[in-house]
Amino acid sequence: MLTPTAEIVGAAAKAGRGVGAFNVIQLEHAEALVAGAEEAGAPVVLQISENAVRYHGSLEPLGQATLAVARASTAPVAVHLDHATDVDLVHEAVRLGFGSVMYDASTMSYADNVLSTSDVAAHCHAAGVYVEAELGEVGGKDGVHAPGARTDPDEARAYVEATGIDALAVAVGTSHAMLTRDAAIDLDLIARLHATVPVPLVLHGSSGVPDADLTRAVGAGMTKINIATQLNKSFTATVRAFLAANPEVVDTRKYLGAGRSAVAAEVARLLGILGAA
Repeated sequence: MLTPTAEIVGAAAKAGRGVGAFNVIQLEHAEALVAGAEEAGAPVVLQISENAVRYHGSLEPLGQATLAVARASTAPVAVHLDHATDVDLVHEAVRLGFGSVMYDASTMSYADNVLSTSDVAAHCHAAGVYVEAELGEVGGKDGVHAPGARTDPDEARAYVEATGIDALAVAVGTSHAMLTRDAAIDLDLIARLHATVPVPLVLHGSSGVPDADLTRAVGAGMTKINIATQLNKSFTATVRAFLAANPEVVDTRKYLGAGRSAVAAEVARLLGILGAA
């Protein structure tokens, strides 16, 4: 069932549970994520990134398909626009009926970030849409996931109060697109951020975090856990193995279906790691 992001993330934050937020690149991903959530008996967030929109050429076809998959699910499913830097794309997601957007102004100066994010938040809130944002290094241009970047709790609290956002992506040691699962996250910093920042915290780049540390991160106060690369690894490895074992196959449904099943199983497993049910 299509469910507001605010409802899913808010309930999880109150209960100290994690919420799995997984990226949709094609229809098979959306179907797999929902199947995994149904198997786990847990809510899930389906995310479409600005990069995925560029790949497809527009948001609406994949966005409408993802919303349709969410509506048909027996699990609570939110649909979210991830890492949008284009304000027009944010507005389109709102028009299509997405429950939330992540507006990324982290490469801007602090003052410009606050101004731009405040405008986006006001527009989205008028339509009942939940807003996530991230705070880059103050005075820097590398953004929240620059090597060694860490979010300062007091700055984060001030940023949330200044912008009116609903959730904050924080830098605690992760990095996007990691193929190895050996990121060293700062659990003490997560706990301090949780105690200081008045909105749910979001962990980007979570594919690089070992299972045990994902569980610990949720325990320390992290709520929304974004995972993409780990699922792409599962999908790709399964498709490679299927084609190697069945070189005569040309029906794309056969190997994409195998990849879809692998992703569904990994989603169910990860939702258990996050205590999402």
